[in-house]
Amino acid sequence: MKKLESVEQFETMKQSGKHVFMFSADWCPDCRFIDPILPEVEAKFSEFTFVYVDRDEYIDLCIQLDIFGIPSFLAYQDGEELGRFVNKDRKTQEQIEQFIGGLA
Repeated sequence: MKKLESVEQFETMKQSGKHVFMFSADWCPDCRFIDPILPEVEAKFSEFTFVYVDRDEYIDLCIQLDIFGIPSFLAYQDGEELGRFVNKDRKTQEQIEQFIGGLA
């Protein structure tokens, strides 16, 4: 999974192609819980580019996007928001795959 390097990169990426931004933090136990399944999810939905967004590093971006719980997922295609799976609850592989599968 790519790691977001700047707010400018976020703005550029969301405008072109299909992206799923995963908002997370190193200290978040529910985020670490899903780490082992993420490569499988990425492989299953290879039409998307997955991008890790560190919540602490990009707190202003999170506020702007109304991301107040992690782990959370935000999907874009060519500048349009496709969907959001945003809350503070622990997520299962099935829930994440249902969310991404429902974006098409």
